[in-house]
Amino acid sequence: MEQFLLAAAFAIVAGAGIAAGVLLARQRQATAGLRDQNAALARGLELREKELRHLADVRLPELMESLANPGVRVTGPLHDLDREAPAYGQAIQTVVDLFAGSAARVQERADRSAKSTLRAMMRAVQSLANEQQLAISHMQERHDDPDVLEGLLRIDHMNAQLGRRAQATAVLCGSWPGQQRSASSLTDVVRGATSRIRDYLRVNLEGTLNSAVTSRAVEPVVLTLAELLDNAARHSRPDTAVEVNFRSAHNGVAITIDDAGVAMDADELQRAADLLSGDASVDIHRLGDPPRVGFAVAGVLAARYGFRVSVDSQSPYGGVRAVVFVPSALLTDIPDGRAPEPAAASRAAEAAAVESTPGGLP
Repeated sequence: MEQFLLAAAFAIVAGAGIAAGVLLARQRQATAGLRDQNAALARGLELREKELRHLADVRLPELMESLANPGVRVTGPLHDLDREAPAYGQAIQTVVDLFAGSAARVQERADRSAKSTLRAMMRAVQSLANEQQLAISHMQERHDDPDVLEGLLRIDHMNAQLGRRAQATAVLCGSWPGQQRSASSLTDVVRGATSRIRDYLRVNLEGTLNSAVTSRAVEPVVLTLAELLDNAARHSRPDTAVEVNFRSAHNGVAITIDDAGVAMDADELQRAADLLSGDASVDIHRLGDPPRVGFAVAGVLAARYGFRVSVDSQSPYGGVRAVVFVPSALLTDIPDGRAPEPAAASRAAEAAAVESTPGGLP
């Protein structure tokens, strides 16, 4: 009997020990699982904290900067959120998209406001420049002293440059060129553009064509050529010439401008092509400091009036070749039966252009 009781007691104790061992093993397993779970939660929390800090300190500032400077690269997340935290990654991307949309709308409103202000200011400047030109013309009629006339001509030329700058800025801000002219020969159009730049004496016009630009396109083509000629003169040595030629095509005329400056690299050519295409609205905040408006103005006018401008070929003199292609729809016959001046007289005509109106047109 005692042996039976001892055996039973042993069995009970052994069973209890086994049960305790099983419970202990399960407890240890549960503890290890909780420890791993806590570690995973800690890693997830650390990942989220790092990503949130990275978003606030790096990604959003870069995104804001990229709106003003397309060359800025916006950094992505630090971790593979699609794999490690897909829901959190989607939430972060939603924040980025909302921020980008809001920032773009704010910038668009700021751009419209800035353009509206500049447009109003440039209208006032253009009006003053026109009044000043009339005053200069009246003074030229009243004086015959050579020294006085020479000074008035210099002032008139500087006033023409001021008017061109104001006109170009206004065009970038959505205004029309603002001057309506009669149809003018291609020679007169080039002379008019030449008279609006500082280094007009460096421009050589080679050859003539028996064609004229239609009335509605005269001022846009003149302003475009003036900006391109000014660019060519400013980016080449002062002792070199800027050469202008006409080339007939079956569906229009190409006006080529060659300088002997430094050719543009691939990035500059791409930026110029983007501006000259006129496909997108010009952001005046991205034109640099000081602003470089020449290509932007040319692109806006070309898209608006139907001619084309390109700078994708190199000048035979090592610099840049700009081409303004005027289609047949914007060309007409020489008005009043006037023949274009011979090429030999073109240089003298250009030098004398400052003696006429600020546009250099008859």
